[in-house]
Amino acid sequence: MGNGRAVVLVHDRDPALGYRNIGTLGPELRGRGYELDVHSFDYGLGEVPPALDDAAMVVVMGSPDAAYDDTPWIAAESAYLQMAIEMDVPILGVCFGGQLLARVLGGTVTESQFPEHGLTEIATSRPDLVGPGPWMEYHGDTFVAPESATVIARNDAGQQAFVHGRHLGLQFHPEIDVDVFESWADAWVRDGIEQDQDIVDAIRKDLAANEVELRVRCSALLDAWISGH
Repeated sequence: MGNGRAVVLVHDRDPALGYRNIGTLGPELRGRGYELDVHSFDYGLGEVPPALDDAAMVVVMGSPDAAYDDTPWIAAESAYLQMAIEMDVPILGVCFGGQLLARVLGGTVTESQFPEHGLTEIATSRPDLVGPGPWMEYHGDTFVAPESATVIARNDAGQQAFVHGRHLGLQFHPEIDVDVFESWADAWVRDGIEQDQDIVDAIRKDLAANEVELRVRCSALLDAWISGH
């Protein structure tokens, strides 16, 4: 008997790349008995999104787009998350997903003065839920959680994690492994988005050396979040 259905929202116009973006969260959720129901409002805007009435959770992954953009798919995804909140379906937001969750709950998302790229340590007031890391950061935007939320992690660049009822918003990428990063790199090449090659090479090396520990950290975060429901 499984634990139910985990709706996972991905953001890449290539469904295969979007699915790879789920990273270690995929096997970690399946290993806990969840069935993954993967959807994209980005490339699947015309499709009916997964039903929420029997969903165990909604996991919102990263995106190259900004959560403050008012494109039709972001508006549709925001309305879907609002519905999940009203139905008390727990939401885990990752990077863009954390930013969108913050915005839907009444917080703000802006371009960051301190973009972060690479494995980064954070200060946490809830190490039982979100450890100090190092966690993978790769973002140019930042969220400020609403006053109704509790910020539980931060660093000099900004807020890194918040809780709001059963929901958890993260600025970092707990799902990262070598393949996730390569899926991002494939999309950058496809879309002609230039990255700092020295940073990319350094991150590749760091991920190869730390992949096992990063998955352990992701697993612990997921267990703590699920048990806190």
